[in-house]
Amino acid sequence: MARKNSEPVAIKPEDLDPHHRWHRPLQAPGQLQVDFEERVNYSRLHKYRLARTRQALAKSGLGAVLCFDQYNIRYISSTVIGEWARDKLIRYCLLTGNGEPYVWDFGSAARHHKLNCPWLDEDHCRAGNPGMRGAIGPKVGLFAAAAKEIKDILVQEGVANMPIGLDLCEPPMLFALQKEGLDIRDGQQAMLDAREIKSHDEITLLNIASAMVDGVYQDIAEALKPGIKESQVVALATKRLFELGADSVEAINAIAGERCSPHPHNFTDRIIRPGDQAFFDVMTTFMGYRTCYYRTFSVGRATAPQITAYKKAREWMDRAIELLKPGMSSDQIANAFPKAQEIGFDSEMAAFGLNFCHGLGLGLHERPLISRLNSYKEPYELKAGMVFAVETYCPATDGISAARIEEEVVLTPDGAKVITLYPADELPVANKY
Repeated sequence: MARKNSEPVAIKPEDLDPHHRWHRPLQAPGQLQVDFEERVNYSRLHKYRLARTRQALAKSGLGAVLCFDQYNIRYISSTVIGEWARDKLIRYCLLTGNGEPYVWDFGSAARHHKLNCPWLDEDHCRAGNPGMRGAIGPKVGLFAAAAKEIKDILVQEGVANMPIGLDLCEPPMLFALQKEGLDIRDGQQAMLDAREIKSHDEITLLNIASAMVDGVYQDIAEALKPGIKESQVVALATKRLFELGADSVEAINAIAGERCSPHPHNFTDRIIRPGDQAFFDVMTTFMGYRTCYYRTFSVGRATAPQITAYKKAREWMDRAIELLKPGMSSDQIANAFPKAQEIGFDSEMAAFGLNFCHGLGLGLHERPLISRLNSYKEPYELKAGMVFAVETYCPATDGISAARIEEEVVLTPDGAKVITLYPADELPVANKY
């Protein structure tokens, strides 16, 4: 018997199975699909992510989620049209508890999905345009038309009278939805609940992305000599990442010399000099799954203050990683990090982002996020299958240098497994003389 639109979609237990293989080494296989070994099972990945979303939606009390966040759209629908779309707020996706995903996309991209995404119903792939961040004004009526189309689907699927979760949007889109009589709630929390536990396939993709950055750090170490600019390091790393198979390079921080303290989170055309300390953060993606991966070097030689700062940053790092185990509470992990005053800041807000953990997946900052700013107020229980980027930072006593380390870890039943493998136990000295 065919399912009625008002009936909830049954979640298959096998689709919710993350297929973890904790008894085996974490995979970082080749990127091509082959017939002689299983690598990433993309069909299984699609089903897992959709099932996790359905489960989170059922627990949330929401009738549907409407997503403009690119990470949520990809998680639900397994569609993407590249970095161009990240900041346009033009693509959106709707999933009710009673139906299959709808995707509205930019012009001909919707036709492409109909032809190439057989896991989506063809009539659920539609062209859409709610204004492109105000470039087309609300008076044209695109927001109103989109809201009416969404309302009609909600009515058809029997959830229009339930609260609707929304992750982010332009204000006129929110106003148009409310004008249709919809009860709009926060949908981002439900989506972060869904994305919290990574499957075997997601962990494999994260590990492949980390392997790419391992190689890039070897290139950086070899190139890191007096006379090279921060911007040139960014250029060579970006080129190498695309050669290795990256589908995007969001950013590469490159900070050297007196720019290390305080941390500016960017790069410039500064020329690197003998004895500089320099640190880098490589943020790239493979099949949408991200890296956040810092390494610090001294150039040619290391000073005593640089070595001392690095040892402190490493101690904080190792203490946090040792505590990252299923069943632990996030506030216990926050205790492993130094107080803001220990690194020269007057508040945890001012020091935020220097010593903390953040979930990693399709998004750069997923749940749980662990820091002294938030974890005492809202502690989370850690679970196997979570993936974290663990970051530490320690300024040196010379007033200009600083150490910055970051490891990506997978929480297995036995604890944290590090997947960022470029050596960082001791301060690396590039091109030592």
